[in-house]
Amino acid sequence: MRKSVAVVFALVLGWAAPAAALDADMARSIIADAADRSIMPGYFDLRAETTRLSEDLDAFCKAPSQDGLADVRDQFARGVNAWSRAELVRFGPVMDKNRMERILYWPDRKSIGLKQVQELLATKDPTATNVGTLVQKSVAMQGFGALEFVLFGTGAEALLPGDAYRCAYGKAIAANLRARATEIEQGWMHSFLDQWQQPGANNQRYRSVDESLLEVFNTLIHGLEMVRDVRINGFLGEEPTDDKPRQAIWWRSGHTVDSLMRNLDSLHRLFADAGIARLLPDGSKWIAQSVEFEFGNADRALRELHGPIDDILKDPDKRAKLAYVRIVTSSLSELIGTRLTSELGLTAGFSSLDGD
Repeated sequence: MRKSVAVVFALVLGWAAPAAALDADMARSIIADAADRSIMPGYFDLRAETTRLSEDLDAFCKAPSQDGLADVRDQFARGVNAWSRAELVRFGPVMDKNRMERILYWPDRKSIGLKQVQELLATKDPTATNVGTLVQKSVAMQGFGALEFVLFGTGAEALLPGDAYRCAYGKAIAANLRARATEIEQGWMHSFLDQWQQPGANNQRYRSVDESLLEVFNTLIHGLEMVRDVRINGFLGEEPTDDKPRQAIWWRSGHTVDSLMRNLDSLHRLFADAGIARLLPDGSKWIAQSVEFEFGNADRALRELHGPIDDILKDPDKRAKLAYVRIVTSSLSELIGTRLTSELGLTAGFSSLDGD
């Protein structure tokens, strides 16, 4: 049965009695390193790239040109890459006020969001050209998915003659992305970072360092499930005849594989930069080494794939590499979600990635 993320992610781990008690100071160090070396740089990058995207669209709409459109599309790709590095961190300010969905409404299985964007462009609703009123509309109209259609979807060729409405709507989306990215960054810096790193009896969200540390493991386990079960399995069938390239994220702009690569790289960075391997006793260090090995395998395979996803799927050798990456994500899930957690005395619970 095909997996879905239409429901909210649930906690997948609980603490059991560890084989050897985890050192609280080491756990705090891992939490700090996860924030300082992986999570916060990702949000800094997202804010910077969405700011540039908003500025580039402003400049293009003032003086449309072929070079200007190319610059905007290139910056869109950089914005998508930044989001792909940050999006698997599904706790903290990004989960407040529907920010996650406002930045990216996906999957859109019944094309409800797409139809809303198409209708908006057809009717030229003026309230969608101002970020203050755009945020009051459906989240499907506000984020990267909607902007992808504006820049690459049906009718995007009208941007060059200077389609004033399409450009104004694109500017509002980019401004919204910039605003949401700034809110997330500021939310971490002004309150959430301290709340996460300083658990205790008076902390309403994190009562113990164990609860804070769980966020790191949940991000790794849920992230791998998302990449395999939703992103890859969303378009890659068991057989080539089962493939659905237009169910792939970013198929219009050709950034499907780049996004997958950034997703997995972000999980690799989190695992390595947080220093998860420090928790393992010497006799179990092979688990961390195997995790590093498998992340490297996935990265090498994806770096050999370029171009639109439908072209990749038509090439048997390239398609085989995608299927291989799917296998690697399962191996990583086994290593992190089963072997590592078992070694550390964590017990697996359930994942909300089940459903329709």
